[in-house]
Parts: sequence; C-alpha cells; structure tokens
Amino acid sequence: MSNIIRRDPRIEYIIRNRLHPMHANFATGPVRGPTGLIRKNPHQVGFIGPNGIKRIDRSATGVSAAQFASRSQAKGAEQQEVRKSFVVEEPAFYIAVVLDLVGGRLTSHDKDILGQAHLLATESDSKGAVLAIALGELKDDNLKLAGVDRLLHFASEEFQQFNPELKLTALTAVEASYQPQYWLLPDSIHGGGDLGRRLAARLGERPATQVWKVEQDKITCRANGGTQDVERDIPRIMLLAEEVAYPVMETEHQATALAVPDMPAMLPHIEDLGQQAVDPSEIPLAEAEFILSGGNGITDWELFHQASAILGATEGASRVAVDNGDMPRFRQVGATGTWVSARVYIAVGISGAIQHLQGIGQCEKVIAINLDKDCDMIKRADLSVIADSSAVLDELIKLVNESKQEAAANAA
Repeated sequence: MSNIIRRDPRIEYIIRNRLHPMHANFATGPVRGPTGLIRKNPHQVGFIGPNGIKRIDRSATGVSAAQFASRSQAKGAEQQEVRKSFVVEEPAFYIAVVLDLVGGRLTSHDKDILGQAHLLATESDSKGAVLAIALGELKDDNLKLAGVDRLLHFASEEFQQFNPELKLTALTAVEASYQPQYWLLPDSIHGGGDLGRRLAARLGERPATQVWKVEQDKITCRANGGTQDVERDIPRIMLLAEEVAYPVMETEHQATALAVPDMPAMLPHIEDLGQQAVDPSEIPLAEAEFILSGGNGITDWELFHQASAILGATEGASRVAVDNGDMPRFRQVGATGTWVSARVYIAVGISGAIQHLQGIGQCEKVIAINLDKDCDMIKRADLSVIADSSAVLDELIKLVNESKQEAAANAA
C-alpha cells in the first residue's frame, strides 16, 4: 500500500462547517493538512490562541444537530443529575462576587466570574467559599449550578433602582461582616464596572480592570484600548473581562442564603426618577435587548414592521435583506454588519449564514421562524418554529393585542 496520506474533501468540509451534524465526530481529533502535518484546530473548545486567550464555546457548536436542538429543560435535568456535590461546611475565607443580574438573571459574564471565583476558592489548601452578592431583583434559580456556595440577597426595591450610593453602602457592610479575601466584579456597562471602581475608592484599594487572565499570584489586564497586556501582582479587587474563566460545569453547590448584614443610615444624593419609554427604532442594534430580525424569507415587510412595533422590538436584518433594499444598511446584523448581544433575538426567514451566526453569538435566547427545518439558524436557535413567517407574525400581533385589551379591561 502507498504511504501517501490522501485528503478527504468531504471530511475537510465537515471540519470547517461547525454547524454540520457530524462536525463533532471529526473536529475533536487531530486535523492533518495536505502534507500530512498535524494542524491546530482553532474551533476546538479550550484552544489557546497566539495571544494566550482561551476559547470558550457558548453556542454549543461542535455537537451533533440532535444534541444542539435538545437544549431543553429535560436535557438540562439529566445533566444536573450527574454533577458532583460540592459542599463547604466551614469556609476558611470568602471570595465575594458582585453579580450584574441583568433582568434578575445571571449573564454569561456572571457565570465566567463565578467560575474564576471557584478556582480561587479551591486552589489553596484551606477551602474557601464563593459568596455571591445579589443587589435587587433575583429571578435565576440555577445559582447552585453556577458555583455559588453562599448567597447574600439585598432584595429591597431600592436596590432595583439606580442607586449606586446605597449599593456601595451594602458592599461596605459585607466587607465589615465577612472580610472577603478577594472582590470580583464584572467590568461591564451593566453597573459592575462603575460599582467596582466606587468600592475600590471607598476601601482605599488599587483595583485591576479588564482582567482576562488570573493565576496564583499574577494577573494579566488589557490596556491601551485592548492593544496591550499588563501583568501585575494579584490585587484584592478585580474587575474581570468576559471569558476570564470557564463557567462551573461539573459541580453542584449549596447556594446557602446568609443573613443580610445591618447597613448604616445614609442620605442619598441621587434620586432615580424611573425608566423612560424609548422608541425601539432609535436604539442602536449593539445596545438593543430585544431584536426582531428579518431575512430573505420575509414576503410581507409591512407586516414585519407592524409586528416589531407591536412587540416593542428593535428591527434587524440579514445581509440578503439589506442587499435587496428591503432594510437599510445600518440594520444589518452579523460579522459584516453589527455584532449584537440581545437577550432575545427573533430571526424571521433567516437561513443562517456563518457571518450572521457569528454576529449573534452573544445573544442569550435565539428564536428562529423558518420553513426550512434543516437550515443552520434552526440548529442555532433555542426555540424553532417551522411555519410560514407571515402566519406566525400575524398570530403574534393578534395575541399581543388581545393581551393588551385584557390588561386594560382588568385595570378598568
């Protein structure tokens, strides 16, 4: 037999296409080039790039289509059963994590930081505990699976408003009662970045911002607009970037609620006047939390615009819809348009080109409406509706109108 290593174009195509149902069967092993040399697979989970940043796969790519489509509660329950129980009876110290909790639920950023806190709590000989601090609304019931050992929930309605002075007072009370070994906060626009800097000023500590790598005694931070890295000794207060660590995946923790410490009286200097209604069409795509996006499968654009107005969603579009002149260029979503991080992203009539899927990689929940049950967007979505887009949008409009009429009747 010949010793020449022959290429298989079909397998090479499957390895390149991360959404292919058989991608996981070939992508986990070594990839050989035409000369027989083993190449690094940048799509592999845990791959370390040239700048040292770890790759974290949030989109469930690299698994079969059946596994991809079954990210349901039943599947989650099966995974929870095999987790090991992690119990800390008498912690030697605490790692305090202040959660962003956008909409009362853990963000992917929160989960990354809890994963890093778990590493800091378990890397020493004396076992510590992860102390999660929730300020305001808390709807998430998966804290045990996210790595929370102890929980402090400041549930007063005042914490749900923009009140940084009150939140800072609460953290100061936690500092006096529990004296955490480290403070970890998300360096985000949702409040964690501002609150972390306020806490550092109050405690007289020098914080570290945009931390993307934490070792035993050293950390690495992004600087100069992300173009440079700065290494320094590990400080007590750290504001962490996204993907600083892997979320907790293998253990189930206690999430034991602790008594909230007493807070000193304070006279606030900031008054929250409440939220102001904003036209969804005026919200930039990069900042929108609810996006209704249309593609080549839309046959009635007037109905699409009506649905977005009724639902209160910001409009987006695929590149095909923009090239066809159905939507303006600034509404284009994807790697060649705008990268979005919406909490809910509804893709109507979008097949799911790889550039579009890259642009919605940070979206929490993706809903797909399409006639093609085998398209890539259906595989990416958390919830799929295989039906005509016009019929679904028309039914959504009717349901929302009925709900509003019922609410108005009850109010009267």
